[in-house]
Amino acid sequence: MSQWMVKRNSAPVVIQKTRPQKQAVLEAVSQVMEQANWRDFISHGADISVKPNLGWDKVIPGAISAPWVVEGVIITIRDYVGNISIVESNQVVCNADYAMRIAGIADICKRHNIPWVNMSKGDYVDYKDRDRLFIKNVKIPSILTRTELITVPLMKTHNKTTITGAIKNQWGCLQELRHNFHPELTRVLVDINCIIQPRFAVMDATVGLEGNGPKSGIPKEMNLVLASGNLVGIDATAARIMGFDPNQIDHLQKCAEHSLGSLNPPVLGQQVDEIQSMFIPAKHNLVSVSEILLRNSFLSKLFFQTPVFNGLTWSTRRYYDLWDLFIGRKIRKSIQSSGYFEQFRI
Repeated sequence: MSQWMVKRNSAPVVIQKTRPQKQAVLEAVSQVMEQANWRDFISHGADISVKPNLGWDKVIPGAISAPWVVEGVIITIRDYVGNISIVESNQVVCNADYAMRIAGIADICKRHNIPWVNMSKGDYVDYKDRDRLFIKNVKIPSILTRTELITVPLMKTHNKTTITGAIKNQWGCLQELRHNFHPELTRVLVDINCIIQPRFAVMDATVGLEGNGPKSGIPKEMNLVLASGNLVGIDATAARIMGFDPNQIDHLQKCAEHSLGSLNPPVLGQQVDEIQSMFIPAKHNLVSVSEILLRNSFLSKLFFQTPVFNGLTWSTRRYYDLWDLFIGRKIRKSIQSSGYFEQFRI
């Protein structure tokens, strides 16, 4: 086992308060990464993929990554590593290229001369492992086989996994039709993280998302940045900050069993009880309820494995367009007074 893997289970989670101003966020990112000993997990001179969360192309702060934390990671590592790329994949209802532009990530790429890689448009490598829990034969973006991954998740709720964080962020490393893995979500999250082996996590909790995440939730200004080489640990700590019990979150328990981190890591900097703020949990919205009903139907294969699925995708997209028209724009208006909102490009 690699030395960095040995260190992962005992690695601390570092929490730093910040404020809605770019320089303050950049400094907070650097500070938490240094205190979390990021060089213990990243090889000197290695090529790096930085993966934000761009699984949504509606501007809802907390639902998609904004540039300040991502840029802070790049500034912190650039003199130590080799080439850096920012990576993400399309979803069936989300174009990652468009999401990258409205999130202001394109500006980072231009400013630091860093390539943007939509992994859905690149090469894939076949990965076979009969010992994996579920995905024993899967295609992995080739860029992830030749780079070390720093994952940059958000602090937000999720209607299927309670929270989405450093572990769930690798869901976007699967191919576009990954929704077919939803019935086996816990086992697939273990598998994909064991295959890709993210090295380090920096969590953007400047603005979190509560309520019906991961898309149609409500922004919640938290003014925090977290960092750790302990992927399970950073998610468990985030869950506690949000008022959830990580011991009741299936994928975190299962990932801990597979040495992807620990559920009770040491915490440095801000302590959880000092900053805990109860998040409204996510409920299944119309899209999620419909998927559950259709997947449990005897016609499941018809809906999800034939061209009928194109109609479902179109309907889902229209639902979110209407949601954004009547609800999303009100949410944007309510948070436009936050200094964090200026990062987005709309």
